Amino acid sequence: MGYYDATFTPFTFLREHAMIRVDLHTHTNHSHARDSVRQMFEAGQARGLVVQGFSEHSPRPEGYDYPEEYREHLAATFDQYLAEVTTLKEEQAPRGVDVLLGLEVDWLEDEVPYLRRMTAAHEYDYLIGGIHFLGRWGFDSSPDDWAKLSLEERFALYERYYRTMKVMAETGLFNIVAHPDLIKIFSVDDFHRWLERPESMDLVGDALTAARDAGMAMEISSAGLRKPCREIYPGPKILKLARALRLPITFASDSHATEQVAWKFDELARYAAAEGWRESLVFRRGVVTVMPFAED
Repeated sequence: MGYYDATFTPFTFLREHAMIRVDLHTHTNHSHARDSVRQMFEAGQARGLVVQGFSEHSPRPEGYDYPEEYREHLAATFDQYLAEVTTLKEEQAPRGVDVLLGLEVDWLEDEVPYLRRMTAAHEYDYLIGGIHFLGRWGFDSSPDDWAKLSLEERFALYERYYRTMKVMAETGLFNIVAHPDLIKIFSVDDFHRWLERPESMDLVGDALTAARDAGMAMEISSAGLRKPCREIYPGPKILKLARALRLPITFASDSHATEQVAWKFDELARYAAAEGWRESLVFRRGVVTVMPFAED
C-alpha cells in the first residue's frame, strides 16, 4: 500500500485477460491512487471484467502514519467515494455488470473497537483485511527501513506478521485476506529463507487455517509483480499450502491506476490453476458466489 513503483510501464488494454473476469481490489483517487472511480471502472470494462470491486483504503486514526500521508484527503472525500461507487453500482446493474462496494481495512491490532465501529458505519459488499502496520510502523512504505534490519530482526517481523494475521482472521470481521505475504516486499530473499524453516510454515498454516475457518478467502494478487519483490502475492510455497488447506481464493490487481486494473490476470489464472483451483469467490453482502475461470 505505502510503496508506489513509479517505474511501472503502462500497457495497452486487451481482452486477453478475460479468463478471470472479476477484480476485487481497486483503489481510487480518494486515497493515494491516481484515477477516479469512473476511470478505474472504464479500465475494467476494457479488460472484460463482469465484476469489479472497489476497495478503497479505510480511514485510519492518527498515529498510524506513512511518510507521505493521505489520511486527511481520504477523510475529506470518503463520503464521495461511497456515493460514486453506489451510483455506479445502480447505473451498471441493468447492464449485467456488477460493481461492488468494498473496503480494504488496515488491520490495527490495538484499534479493534475503532475498526468495528468504522466498518459497521456503512453497508459494504465485502471487507478486505490488509496488514500494512505492525504496531504503528507502516512496514511497506520504505526499503530504507528494512535495510537497517539484521536477518534475525527480519525473521522476527515475518513471525509477527503471521501471528497478527491469525488474530485478524479470528475476529470474523473480514471476507478476504489481502496480499498474504506483503511482508516480503523489501526482503524477498530473506523471506524465502525464513519459509524454509518448518516452524515458519506452521505459523503461516495457522494463519491461513484461521482465515479458512472464519469463512474468508485468500487473495491472489498481481501487485507483487509491480513491487520490489517482483513476485505474485502469495509466493509458490504459500500458494501450495493454501491449496492443501482448501482455502478459497479471490483475484486482485490492487490497482492504483487505470493501466493496472486486471493486470497480468492471464498469469494469475495459470498460477492458480496449476495448484488445482478452477474458481474464485465473490462476496456480496453476505452472499458468496462462485466464479469459474480458465487458464487461457
